[in-house]
Amino acid sequence: MQRSSRILMVIAAVLLLGGFIAPLWRIELHAPQYPEGLGLRIWVNQITGAKPNDLNSINGLNHYIGMRPITPDDIPELEIMPWILAGLAASALIVALARKRSLLYGWVVLYLIGAAAGLGDFYKWGYEYGHDLDPHAAIQVPGMSYQPPVLGRKQLLNFHASSWPDLGGIAAIGAMGLGVAAVAVERRRRKLAA
Repeated sequence: MQRSSRILMVIAAVLLLGGFIAPLWRIELHAPQYPEGLGLRIWVNQITGAKPNDLNSINGLNHYIGMRPITPDDIPELEIMPWILAGLAASALIVALARKRSLLYGWVVLYLIGAAAGLGDFYKWGYEYGHDLDPHAAIQVPGMSYQPPVLGRKQLLNFHASSWPDLGGIAAIGAMGLGVAAVAVERRRRKLAA
């Protein structure tokens, strides 16, 4: 591996550690009765409100439409994710130190599979919360589900919901981009050497 590829992998490892100090994802809800908005921050190991009482307010609103409360202790992914993120960061450093292209390619493939699996799990989580509703809820709209978007914006009754990567998630996307860039550097080097 070239020196530039190894440097990219070290930077990728550092960026991944950003997921331990900043939220990975954010979900925002805006409605006329909440002009300041409500929000969730999904961290590597917890879910919090954007503001101190937001999680409680969202759980209160969700109760009326029959959604289960969002209880971080009931989400096993929040116990697993720190290990996955730390493993990706450590393995990026191993790739840089080992200087083997095959490890670099394996890291990028593993990262892409993990990212796809993580987004799929996030979709499943949102689907279950938004569709598995209490049939005795105070507010029932036939045929309505309340699944927030995985990525982007969506109207849910009078709430405008949006879901985007937060700073830690942007850093993780950047780390993936650096891994792909390192692969491109190595492939270009092989073409020039041939």
